Amino acid sequence: MNKLELIDVIAANTGLTKKAAGVVVSEVFNEIMEQVAKGEEVQILGFGTFEQRKRNERWAKNPSTGEKVLVPERCIPAFRVGQKFKNVVKNGSV
Repeated sequence: MNKLELIDVIAANTGLTKKAAGVVVSEVFNEIMEQVAKGEEVQILGFGTFEQRKRNERWAKNPSTGEKVLVPERCIPAFRVGQKFKNVVKNGSV
């Protein structure tokens, strides 16, 4: 399922127009990204938690030259699955 298909399903299930459902989906995604970028956790009970994790500086090898390269410290987005989500996937239905 892609974003457009998700919008279609939300519009059909809620009675919203596709345009309104698109705005809602986009705003939810944008707010999650914005909060995680600020270093905040976004916890949706039963679904999961979006968070920012720090990757430490490390040495890596350039595959084409074999030269050692220092990869700088950086932050990455991460997602921890909630228990209800795990159970739904395990059992195959909501």
